[in-house]
Amino acid sequence: MNATTHYDIALIGSGSANSFPGPELAGRTIVQIDRGVGPHRVFGGTCLNLGCIPTKMFVHTANLAHTPAESSRFGLTEQLRHVDWPAIRDRIFGRIDPITAGGEEYRRDHPDNADLTLMRGTARFTGPRTLRVLGEDGTERTVTADTIVLGAGSRPVLPPVAGIDEVGAHTSDTIMRIDDLPASLLILGSGVIAVEMAHVFASLGVEVTLVARSERVLSAADADVSARLTEILDERLHLETRLQATAVRRTAEGIELRGERDGEEVLLAAEELLVAVGRRPNSDLLAVQAAGIDTAPDGRVLVDAHQRVLGGGEVLEGLWALGDLSSPHQLKHVANHEQRIVRHNILHPERLRRSDTMPIPAGVFTHPQVAWVGMDEETARASGREIRVALQEYASIAYGWAMEDTTGFVKIIADAETTEILGAHLIGPEATTLIQLLIQAMSTGQTARDIATTQYWIHPAMPELVENALLQLID
Repeated sequence: MNATTHYDIALIGSGSANSFPGPELAGRTIVQIDRGVGPHRVFGGTCLNLGCIPTKMFVHTANLAHTPAESSRFGLTEQLRHVDWPAIRDRIFGRIDPITAGGEEYRRDHPDNADLTLMRGTARFTGPRTLRVLGEDGTERTVTADTIVLGAGSRPVLPPVAGIDEVGAHTSDTIMRIDDLPASLLILGSGVIAVEMAHVFASLGVEVTLVARSERVLSAADADVSARLTEILDERLHLETRLQATAVRRTAEGIELRGERDGEEVLLAAEELLVAVGRRPNSDLLAVQAAGIDTAPDGRVLVDAHQRVLGGGEVLEGLWALGDLSSPHQLKHVANHEQRIVRHNILHPERLRRSDTMPIPAGVFTHPQVAWVGMDEETARASGREIRVALQEYASIAYGWAMEDTTGFVKIIADAETTEILGAHLIGPEATTLIQLLIQAMSTGQTARDIATTQYWIHPAMPELVENALLQLID
């Protein structure tokens, strides 16, 4: 029998949505419905299990493995003698998996969650604020709620390439848990996940071929940054640009990929294939159309600036969404912020807060690191504003000179008259840390003139890179 149970709040997902329950909601009945992520449907969301956290643990290991490649010019001789892939993998997931299991146990059994019911399964809308939950054990239950918070996340997509469904291609969901390190790896894609994984596996001794459909890798970045990273990766691994993949097949030796460039066929081969061409929101799994929910062409659930779900262009009462399900940015820090906004707005409907009041930064942990916030130069010029652009090379500051860095730079775009910072873009060591100086300025309304002239900048330290670029904008 499919009984119907009513709750005050239905919470879908266990990523950033998992931070939603708390003491302020004591006394309200909550059902948390979680399908899980990855092939094993684990609790805790993408970032913890399949994304930000394990990938950065692999990146840190890759950074250590990569040092011999750069040591000789400093008068050092280093060798990478052995890579114990199972030990690397097991160390990382030996730390993550207990957190995942502990998080699920806490939600299911801890007295703090006396008013919370955890359901493991897939939720699908059957009408406004009505969900059918297909449990892991095959049982079906119907859930209704006064308030529904959607944090169902996203999943990797496979492109329309002949044979790709049959060859056992890896995605970010599976590549980090493979049993053996392949001798060679084809990576189909050139975005954030692709370039990070290229760094990881190339550093560990894998022969990596990166297949980019466009002229440059990381095309979402500023054109100068994207071009520089393309040059660097072209020297470090096999980079195939402007290549449209048409078919893949598995052979006795591994994977064979066929593609087309300028009307000519290109044939590539490797032991394994990683597909990293993007992710799609899980709105289809939720059957959101049954609840009258609007979606964008890419599948995102549409929300207003308060994270309220829209239907027919209007706010749907009692429905909220956050994170990858509704955000075009697919960034953990964005999902966390949106969760806090949703939580506040549900608790304080008389004092709604907006989620779109701050510039959104992004960081890419490839080698070298890449980070950006705000407008790129092309967008800034197209806006019609008179702008100034400063570009400062790492090699031009004392610490960059000491590191003998010859490729990194910061690029800052500002309003020519007011020196308002419109955008910032970095490629080089610690780019994801250095950019926070500029994120803070943009978020608090400080101009380039403000932060360049009202504080000391430690010499000789990395932030001088930012200082010297700012000084170019206020001369």
